[in-house]
Amino acid sequence: MILSNRGLKSDEWKAAGYQIPLFDRKAVTENTKKAPRWVHFGAGNIFRAFQANLMQKLLNEGVCDTGLVVAEGFDYDIINLVNRPHNDLSILMTLKADNTVDKSVIGSIVESVILDSEDKASFSRMKEIFSSPSLQMASFTITEKGYQLADASGAVHPDVKRDWEHGPNKPESYIGKIASLLYTRYQEDKLPIAMVSMDNCSHNGEKLENAVLAFAENWVERGSAEEGFLAYLKNEDKVSFPWTMIDKITPRPDRKVEQILKEDGIEDVSPLITPKHTYVASFVNSEECEYLVIEDKFPNGRLPLDKAGVMFADRDTVEKVERMKVCTCLNPLHTALAIYGCLLGYDLISEEMKNPLLKKMIERIGYKEGLPVVTDPKILNPEHFIDEVVNKRIPNPFMPDTPQRIATDTSQKLAIRYGETVKSYLGDDTLDVKDLKMIPLVYAGWFRYLMGIDDDGKKFELSPDPMLDVICPALASLKLGQVKDAEKVLKPFMENSALFGVNLYEVGLAAQVLQYYKELAAGPGAVKKTLETYVKKA
Repeated sequence: MILSNRGLKSDEWKAAGYQIPLFDRKAVTENTKKAPRWVHFGAGNIFRAFQANLMQKLLNEGVCDTGLVVAEGFDYDIINLVNRPHNDLSILMTLKADNTVDKSVIGSIVESVILDSEDKASFSRMKEIFSSPSLQMASFTITEKGYQLADASGAVHPDVKRDWEHGPNKPESYIGKIASLLYTRYQEDKLPIAMVSMDNCSHNGEKLENAVLAFAENWVERGSAEEGFLAYLKNEDKVSFPWTMIDKITPRPDRKVEQILKEDGIEDVSPLITPKHTYVASFVNSEECEYLVIEDKFPNGRLPLDKAGVMFADRDTVEKVERMKVCTCLNPLHTALAIYGCLLGYDLISEEMKNPLLKKMIERIGYKEGLPVVTDPKILNPEHFIDEVVNKRIPNPFMPDTPQRIATDTSQKLAIRYGETVKSYLGDDTLDVKDLKMIPLVYAGWFRYLMGIDDDGKKFELSPDPMLDVICPALASLKLGQVKDAEKVLKPFMENSALFGVNLYEVGLAAQVLQYYKELAAGPGAVKKTLETYVKKA
């Protein structure tokens, strides 16, 4: 079985249990080239598992007659090594919590383009797409880093600076290319469009808008773009930057899934790692649960994505859904499991849920400590969301997600994932911050994690984190079994409100965190013993 237009004509696909496109792909391709409605930037796994599948549902139901154009502006090998060899087809393996797999061939992507201004044909094609009056939406999954124009010190990236100085004609930076395409659309009678970030970060639309405006302001100031371009971008009736909340776990291509495909007789499914360290394959594996809430601002009309499960709402509701997920119902639970999973030697998040102590710990964080102050968006029920996370999503044995991956950048997450709950307790006269028991246990667990020594006394590699170079040298004197001077070492960090969202001393949590830490660091086996002591009675 070969994944290609010709190969898909074989009856073997249906016989092997694969859902194949129900629409006339050739006709959809022709319609899309004539009148594109949706172009997406970022050809990675989340796009192929989520957005492309949304479009497939609409096409299968006959609701739409145009497909997706995908553009890749960071790692061109995704297009060259995966999309084009397979005629832009891909396989979606949906790994369900009941140990079953839904197998689909996704055919909604009908054109893939390399976003490279050095490639005249490709960039001309993108300009042609952005010149089309039919284009309603450009969406993005380019990661939060894709919107950053400067490094951590505030220094503007060289390619961004170069683009600001040289104007929109031949940009090198990612956002520079996007701004250039918008300038093309502006020159085509100021055509309207929605620029929709679907990246998993707070206020994503604002991040995209600010990045694009920075280019426009520089170009207008230098005279390389018309003054009206800036007004065009700031006019929501012409260009909108809706906020969104997206939630779907799509890990790297998994070897066990690869084996299923091979046993089904499908060729060329081995994952690749590109020179830019992107993990790609002709298939993508993902969980079945998914959420996408989009601010309803579409100046050129919008695709009926609500018929595929997308929720449209106002900005305030989108922000509440994001806050609900990040501060209470998912992210805090994941981070707690990541920290203690590393300490206890787990290599799969799903396996942690078989440990009754870890399961009870995150249930306490979500249901008991978080729900009393949860932001309720109304369109999603927070308690039901946690139910799904705890009972269906995290325990999914097919999901190859690791505590080590989720532990990445923990220092950047603590203030939002737990600090906001602490602040809410402080602001509520009916609640007492001292009733928080598991959140301080996570804080203490993180300090213990930073030793890089697991509960058996063995070294492990810390996950990447921008604060490691600062924190690890400062904590170097902390040793397993030596906790006498722990407060002296930990106090500067516990006082750091930027790190935890609050000063742990000022809010009355420092003593609890310190006590937990001393017990966690008492020696080998102390992590398990501390969990038994405090989680059982929580």
